Amino acid sequence: MPTNEKILMDMFEVIEGRKSADPESSYTARLFAKGTQKIAQKFGEEAFEAAIAAVSESQERLVRESADVLYHLLVLWAAKGVKPPLVWEELEKRFGTSGLAVKEQRKKNGNS
Repeated sequence: MPTNEKILMDMFEVIEGRKSADPESSYTARLFAKGTQKIAQKFGEEAFEAAIAAVSESQERLVRESADVLYHLLVLWAAKGVKPPLVWEELEKRFGTSGLAVKEQRKKNGNS
């Protein structure tokens, strides 16, 4: 079984490869054809569905919705040119640091 990072990287590579695919034969290509705004909207919808599943549905449903969230996030990253290692680096910077400390630093830097 691939590592968590490897499966996400493999998925990201497939997603990037679908940028030039035929939207008639690829859901991912169809998302790219609709543009970043539609991709972001779809990501938001999937995140909302995951939140609803967490509160009022089964664990299995939450797992499926979580997979949808990750997939759509990867599509959004690909659309915006964000490579997963950039996100891994950011997570590594934050690892072991209080979430409150991260938020406070953002306020000091003028970031939300």
